[in-house]
Amino acid sequence: MAQEKEDIIKKAIKEAQEEAREAATAQQEPADAKGAFEEAEGDDAAEKETPQAGEAVTEEEDADEAAAQPTDAKSERAAAKEAKKKEKADRKKEKDKTKERIEELEDKVKRQLAEFENFRTRSEREKGQMYDMGARSVLEKILPVVDNFERGLMAVPADESAKGFVDGMNMIYKQLMTELENMGVKPIEAVGCEFNPNFHNAVMQVESEEYESGTVAQELQKGYMYRDTVIRHSMVAVVQ
Repeated sequence: MAQEKEDIIKKAIKEAQEEAREAATAQQEPADAKGAFEEAEGDDAAEKETPQAGEAVTEEEDADEAAAQPTDAKSERAAAKEAKKKEKADRKKEKDKTKERIEELEDKVKRQLAEFENFRTRSEREKGQMYDMGARSVLEKILPVVDNFERGLMAVPADESAKGFVDGMNMIYKQLMTELENMGVKPIEAVGCEFNPNFHNAVMQVESEEYESGTVAQELQKGYMYRDTVIRHSMVAVVQ
């Protein structure tokens, strides 16, 4: 009997121990499940936090890039503006050089034209002076011939003045004087004019009741002018 009681007690203790282990196991399984669940949630949270952190980094990088982009764009605009300004300055400088060169060439052409005009004027004046000198030299040689014509005609007797020979000589004399006049040669007025040393050459003084003192009373040799130049002064006698 004692042995049976002891076996029953052992069996009861063993069953109690098994029930206790089962209860402990039952209690540990929810805790483990809860721990696993919490761990899983922790992992998910970490995973969620990691993208958020990545997103925060990305957003920060984007912000930096966004902040850097306006700066870069501003720098590029400033550089482009500076390049455009420099190009404009270079074009203006080149334009100024071209304008200066054009003005220099225009001034050179004007100077050359002025020099040529001066040369042409000077050449024409010199040519005219040479022509006048040549004409004056020729006229000075012709005037004695004119004087002889006049002396010869004055020496013709009155009764022979109507002859054909004398008429022919008068016609030749008139033709000669007409041609001289067409060339610009004209006689200087003397008799009855006031003495002028620019036109008259006084060789003697005379008394006259007809003219006042200082007046040319007699012309001994006729004087001539070529245009505005005296080629021979009149040889005259002046009243005292």
